Amino acid sequence: MKHLRIVVVNPVILAGDEDDPALQAQTERARALRIGLLEAGYDIIASLPPDMYLPERIAQLQPDMIIVDAESDARDVLEHIVIATRDERRPIVMFTESEDTASMEAAVAAGVSAYIVAGLHSERIKPVLQVALARFKREQKLLDELSDTKSKLAERKLIERAKGLLMSRQNYSEEQAYQRLRSMAMSKNLKLSEVAQRILDVEDLLG
Repeated sequence: MKHLRIVVVNPVILAGDEDDPALQAQTERARALRIGLLEAGYDIIASLPPDMYLPERIAQLQPDMIIVDAESDARDVLEHIVIATRDERRPIVMFTESEDTASMEAAVAAGVSAYIVAGLHSERIKPVLQVALARFKREQKLLDELSDTKSKLAERKLIERAKGLLMSRQNYSEEQAYQRLRSMAMSKNLKLSEVAQRILDVEDLLG
């Protein structure tokens, strides 16, 4: 946990905007977040603005976790992060002042592991990140199991279709068709589903 490589996403404060009360509050939030992360021993590898280049930068940096510091509505930020984590999911923690239910639901739907409202206090950062990481790992495990189940079901359907084809074309019994597939798979060092797919592909080619 101590060696997590973290990217922080927050707005950039431009020169001349320092007197804006909202931006001053944002600056203080960013400072509190940085202090809390450093005190907890985390590795902040970059602080990035929520712009169109965010997906590319995240792909280059390959962080273990993304933290979003959003003063209010963060839909634009979420859109960029969704693109950035579409192919490789990562735990995302969002600290915000927005209590809007729609924003929270959008964040969760986008893959945010922890949505913390008005909770950016340095002493809370470590437990929040620990819970977010544990939740992300659990969700990822469930997604992997679901993907594996779907893959096995698809393979089983291929095998059943290939068996049915052999039974109709060669007058095999179901057991004979299965043994034929198994024999072909062993001789060619392929999976049963791969042999089944080849048989179905040939059938498609020959009409």
